[in-house]
Amino acid sequence: MSQVKIVATIGPKTNKPSVVRALLAAGMNVARLNGAHADLDWHGAAIAMLRKVAPEVPILFDLPGRKIRVGKLASQPRFRAGDRIVFTTDGDHDGREKIPVTYTGLHKDLKAGDIVLADDGTLRFTVTAVERRDIVCRAEHAGMLKSGKGINLPGTVLKTEIVSKRDRRMLEFAWKAGVDYIGVSFVESAAHVKAVRDLVGKPCPRIVAKVENQTALNHLQEVVEAADAVMIDRGDLSSETTVETIALLQKRVLKAARQAAKPAIVATEMLHSMVENPFPTKAEVTDISNAVLDGASALMLSGEAAVGKFPAQAVALMRRVADTVTLDLQGSLDRENGVSDSIPQAMGEAIALLCRKLPVTKIVAITISGYAARMVAARGPRQPILAVSNDASAARSFNLLPGTEGVCVDFRFSQTSTDHIPKCLEELWRRGKLAESDLVLVTSVGYPKSGNRMNLLQTHRVGDLKESLGWAQ
Repeated sequence: MSQVKIVATIGPKTNKPSVVRALLAAGMNVARLNGAHADLDWHGAAIAMLRKVAPEVPILFDLPGRKIRVGKLASQPRFRAGDRIVFTTDGDHDGREKIPVTYTGLHKDLKAGDIVLADDGTLRFTVTAVERRDIVCRAEHAGMLKSGKGINLPGTVLKTEIVSKRDRRMLEFAWKAGVDYIGVSFVESAAHVKAVRDLVGKPCPRIVAKVENQTALNHLQEVVEAADAVMIDRGDLSSETTVETIALLQKRVLKAARQAAKPAIVATEMLHSMVENPFPTKAEVTDISNAVLDGASALMLSGEAAVGKFPAQAVALMRRVADTVTLDLQGSLDRENGVSDSIPQAMGEAIALLCRKLPVTKIVAITISGYAARMVAARGPRQPILAVSNDASAARSFNLLPGTEGVCVDFRFSQTSTDHIPKCLEELWRRGKLAESDLVLVTSVGYPKSGNRMNLLQTHRVGDLKESLGWAQ
């Protein structure tokens, strides 16, 4: 089982059963849908297709959030350095005279002298005047604008709602459709995460906080603690901060996630050259390697998978690089920072030690919510982790955790005994997840009460369990 997970964005080139199967064979672990593109009918059909073709694969649905984009253009304006460019919040324009933007209040938040960046910061404009709904700018260098490209406003405070009406509609669609993770764009604080969680109103879908601006960095610890996972969106983050610090910021976020035992996804242009070419650059391979060395739980492909010419090849290449680096790393990554004296943290330490001292072949975490699986996975053991829950949505979501496979069982977990533990092990054996030769380390919670988590450890030879408990095919 691969330690580092791969998130692949499903788009126009990959929204087909045959291509999804190819992505799975290449090493995809999580399917992502970007709510900023296409309509909800398209996303609904994509989710239905994914559930049919890959029922165990968790789905991450990204909300657009406060992301501002270029509207739909009838023509793609080209410009030279010094040219006058007009952005507008008037949706009647299509790019031939003025360039529409998706945020209708943008003209109220900008003033002369402000900087406008577009297309992941590759295009730069300076605001020279604001005239009613028009934002008049000077292009700082030559380029071309395309429909849907992102716009960043470094240093500008937007007056938008923390959760927009559009995001509320998409959030309702996402949880009704049964997605496993919600990606919250431009997260600002724990309160922002809580606002989304309150709207969801139930444990799943779980929340991925996207760290994309300086505000999130200023509140990094509370954001990581409040979310179920984090994503480092390096495109917007480099535009909202400075490109020369992006590697340092990536390390900072990954460290905070490791300390909180939360999975962290590194995203944006990891194999950008493979949108058009079948082979990566050496710099891209090095980028993937360094993200793994820094402790990333997952790596994400965006345009490479959604619209690229070689989606399956990109996933396969990323899988080979990530697995090669993980093998060489061999658990040497320092995961000791931030360990407390709580029982679950101490149990995590004990599991890591037992996995080094004993010939353990698999770890079984029996957990409804996933807490035990998350604490074990954060230690980065070499052994694969089977995370067993009787909640199907929760079990799917465990597949984002490093080195972990979620498994759903259809029976009750007892609060007054530990009888469900051997039942879980028997079910794993019957499904072929455990072999008689396996020495398994099992962690769970016995006789749970409020706040009582992960207080039980067992080791078993599966063949001995089969004989003593009378398991039969």
